[in-house]
Amino acid sequence: QVQLVESGGGLVQAGGSLRLSCAASGSISNIHLRGWYRQAPGKQRELVADITIAGSTTYADSVKGRFTISRDNAKNTLYLQMNSLKPEDTAVYCCNYRSYSGKYDYWGQGTQVTVSS
Repeated sequence: QVQLVESGGGLVQAGGSLRLSCAASGSISNIHLRGWYRQAPGKQRELVADITIAGSTTYADSVKGRFTISRDNAKNTLYLQMNSLKPEDTAVYCCNYRSYSGKYDYWGQGTQVTVSS
């Protein structure tokens, strides 16, 4: 069982930055993929970025060049550094740990990111 606790969301002005954190506890030995998703009001949840256990990353086209996903294994924490934020980045951001098979699939509680114009 894995528990994910998120922090770092908030209200920022367009052009500003935030760093989201996702602290994991429990056994993550079966986890292959760690990622960040977001969901804006009236829209479907979308993948923002993910990272494999080998360190390979994937980003949504809308955030490439602005967001960076990273891990700190010593702290068992996943990060999302968000720079040059835009109002369209406003959403609830959730972290996710899962196995490739989908047998293990864990979500954080979500943290609100609001970017003002």
